[in-house]
Amino acid sequence: MAVIELAVRVPGQGLHEITPQVARVVAEGDVDEGLCTLFLRHTSASLVIQENADPSARRDLEAWFNRLVPENDPLFTHTLEGPDDMPAHVKAALTATSLAIPILGHRLALGTWQGIYLWEHRRHRARRRLLVHLGR
Repeated sequence: MAVIELAVRVPGQGLHEITPQVARVVAEGDVDEGLCTLFLRHTSASLVIQENADPSARRDLEAWFNRLVPENDPLFTHTLEGPDDMPAHVKAALTATSLAIPILGHRLALGTWQGIYLWEHRRHRARRRLLVHLGR
């Protein structure tokens, strides 16, 4: 079993595919069949498995979430870090900070159109830390 930390740089808000980085860790690991667990060590970003074929699906999802949790909501009291901070926490709470994906033959057992995404909910550039655990 191994735990690897990946540093992922993102240019700002949005869904950023990290499938290649995670797949590389799995391919180089010693787990032929097992489970890849991902854990994002942040509270204003999240992890999702989403369609990786048509970018309009991701754009629509991002737009929908921005309408669902708008910036400058008068009910928010946690505002010291900017108008995008509290919405980022809400979006992270509605999604996930961890994922579990089966490993088969040293590969992620993702479906044909599935990709792993780090969903940055803040507008600024960020360096996010992701733990990848491979287990049997």
